[in-house]
Amino acid sequence: MLLLRKVRKSFGDQVAIPGLDLTISAGQTTVLIGPSGCGKSTILRLMIGLIWPDKGEVLFEGEKLKPESIRSLRHRIGYVIQEGGLFPHLTAEANVALLAKHLKWSKDRIEARITELAELTRLPRESLSRYPSQLSGGQRQRIGLIRALMLDPDLILLDEPMGALDPLIRSDLQSDLKEIFNTLEKTVVLVTHDLGEAAYLGDTLVLLRGGEIVQQGSIQELLHSPAEPFVKEFVQAQRNPFEPLEEIAEN
Repeated sequence: MLLLRKVRKSFGDQVAIPGLDLTISAGQTTVLIGPSGCGKSTILRLMIGLIWPDKGEVLFEGEKLKPESIRSLRHRIGYVIQEGGLFPHLTAEANVALLAKHLKWSKDRIEARITELAELTRLPRESLSRYPSQLSGGQRQRIGLIRALMLDPDLILLDEPMGALDPLIRSDLQSDLKEIFNTLEKTVVLVTHDLGEAAYLGDTLVLLRGGEIVQQGSIQELLHSPAEPFVKEFVQAQRNPFEPLEEIAEN
């Protein structure tokens, strides 16, 4: 689905991604994880063409991302950020319908799709008439997810979508996201700093450090076959003794 080949990205004198090779398999949830500043969000923005590599290339289903074609390709990619990234002057429904209206969808088609996705994400239909400031953090995140799914994209990118939520709301949304991913069978790339979340949602985990892949594989591989001491240190720093990661991944 996605291929990053020899990708390098710098910001001024700071090298964020020194030369990355990464393959994202179709139909799976791949989680990018690592310490702050390791390049997770930069990689996600490269995948959707919000920034461009200094060297190397990003391919989506074999097609190289280019500035002249990125707008049409983005219709096949859903993108979710913290708090949903909603326009504050629009109602939730208007936020969700914005791109569909731009593409000249009929009113009936838009309403049917919104109803379908509200049910899928367990969002009360009456919430859609409210403005973002009138919604809870969890509701805003569900609205952001509905907007990302509106055009039925092939690929969904999520950049720490639950990072700003309190633990109870976060737990509920994690459970719903896992069910949604399983139901839709989409290709998903998720950025998180939470190893438990990565273990619960991800088929493949990609542990990064300094913009480079330290280890890629299942949570079991990271736990039981660490590629180097950093992997073990990262896992141990995040482990909750009351919540075994193996059980999280299995459930």
